[in-house]
Amino acid sequence: MSLLADPLTLLVLAIAVVLLGLAKGGLSGVGALATPLVALVLPPTIAAALLLPILIVQDVVSVWSFRKTWDGWVIAWMLPGAAVGIAAGYFYAERVDEAKLMAALGAITLAFGLYRLWVERGGRVVAASTSPGWVGSLFGVATGFTSQIAHAGGPPFQMWVTPRRLPHLVFVGTSSILFAAINWMKVPAYIALGAFPHEVLVAALLLMPLAIVSTLLTVRWLKRIDGARFYVLIYLLMVLLGAKLVWDGLAG
Repeated sequence: MSLLADPLTLLVLAIAVVLLGLAKGGLSGVGALATPLVALVLPPTIAAALLLPILIVQDVVSVWSFRKTWDGWVIAWMLPGAAVGIAAGYFYAERVDEAKLMAALGAITLAFGLYRLWVERGGRVVAASTSPGWVGSLFGVATGFTSQIAHAGGPPFQMWVTPRRLPHLVFVGTSSILFAAINWMKVPAYIALGAFPHEVLVAALLLMPLAIVSTLLTVRWLKRIDGARFYVLIYLLMVLLGAKLVWDGLAG
């Protein structure tokens, strides 16, 4: 039976795909809500496996759209750490309490978002962070680990990169390229776990048009938004996302 046969499941999947489209279009972090949402109607392992091919297709759109605006230094420091985090997520997946992990991630994300909104209140100009690259590698480990477990790597990425105050299109382009690489790095682990049965791949294929359209629309909108407003929006989304992850983690 098709995974999309049930109307409720189809609706939830459509909402999740749009959330991923928003994330891949530039609203980094919002995609962390997609896997917990789909897990309400499908087993968590199937939910994560179903969303990975969709993420990879959306990566193509976002990388192409922001191919001229990205920061190679950030990627060079974060990607090795992300590889370590992905490997750890694969080997320790069965030992991880996902609800507690998401609650902890949510609490940190919520606190960080509130902190940045406070220090930048009223349009205050805050000096860009100059933390060394090795710190980014540590955040890369967290990014890879949470991405492998639940496609929730956005918040750790934001915590290190947003204080660097990159031009907003460079921020989005850097996120696009980094997560495109991370998602491909996750594929072997998912194949090893046997996570791609025929019905999962068919459902993912049927949802891809919506995935592409939602990403393109977000890209188009974000290219027109003011840089200062972009960062305020990101921090507000982090607060909302953090609160939601804490709620879901404690409820779970």
